[in-house]
Amino acid sequence: MSSPGKNDSATGHCLCGAVNFRIVGPLRPLVSACHCSQCRRFHGAPGAYTAAAESDVIIDGRDSIRWYSSSPDVRRGFCMTCGTTLFWQEIGAKELDIVAGTIDLPSGLKLARHIYVASKGDYEVIADGLPQFPASSRG
Repeated sequence: MSSPGKNDSATGHCLCGAVNFRIVGPLRPLVSACHCSQCRRFHGAPGAYTAAAESDVIIDGRDSIRWYSSSPDVRRGFCMTCGTTLFWQEIGAKELDIVAGTIDLPSGLKLARHIYVASKGDYEVIADGLPQFPASSRG
């Protein structure tokens, strides 16, 4: 498969295969590494996310996804069989953030920035030279 964004197609799945998905539209080629306390707890490390329009993500095994409301305006999706973290979404958003590590290779993705570094773990050292934002990179 060619890199997402070039042919607007990518696939991915959870660890056990209960949840499989296909992105049939543009996949954001740039990945954000999130160091917030919720991502660190949810992933066991910083979370790395890409994104696509929710309407472009076709999911097989949707019944195996459990959604957790981690704050009033955010939900996080994971496989309830194997526990793989899969998605992050603002309530009401038309975009779905997808955990980069669940995308099949070659992904064509590239780490572009670190966000919420003010909340990073005291064991983390970010030394890759990429832009770092104390909170969100929006605005």
